[in-house]
Amino acid sequence: MRIIGGKLGGIRLHPPTGLPVRPTTDIAKEALFNILLNQIDVNATTCLDLFCGTGNISFELASRGATEIDAIDIHNKCLLYIKDTCKKHEIKTIHTRKADVFKYITSCKKSYDLIFADPPYDIDRLPQLPEMIMTNNLLKVGGILVVEHPSTRKMMTDVTFVETRKYGYSSFSFYKQK
Repeated sequence: MRIIGGKLGGIRLHPPTGLPVRPTTDIAKEALFNILLNQIDVNATTCLDLFCGTGNISFELASRGATEIDAIDIHNKCLLYIKDTCKKHEIKTIHTRKADVFKYITSCKKSYDLIFADPPYDIDRLPQLPEMIMTNNLLKVGGILVVEHPSTRKMMTDVTFVETRKYGYSSFSFYKQK
């Protein structure tokens, strides 16, 4: 796992073994950022990384100039790894928070330009996640939500749905706040 682009591009990330995560592959992450860079100026955006795990996406966003990244996860070991890596590479734009993501969504008072969610693939409420985020106004007008999910899982396709891109077993579904 590595940071692909931006000022930290090329840095290899070495999370401890045994974390309860399934990191986005470098190939899928590179494809994701190629799509995003054609739709949004990541530089100077506020971002939310839900189910952040190893911080793989948060680090990529920080490297590409996002001004603020809130990284949310329920697992302390994941958050400690992110904090240690931020300290090691002097990253000041990532802010970690231990929380149940679904509770965070309903209590959060902020809104973001870009939200990335990579929940465990077996979560029952996965298809409803985009609707929950939109209903709770977490995404700014014109903002983009990306949900990573198994290609075999059907996601909600409401008026905010834009498209789904498949990368083997994983897919990214894109939503845009109008």
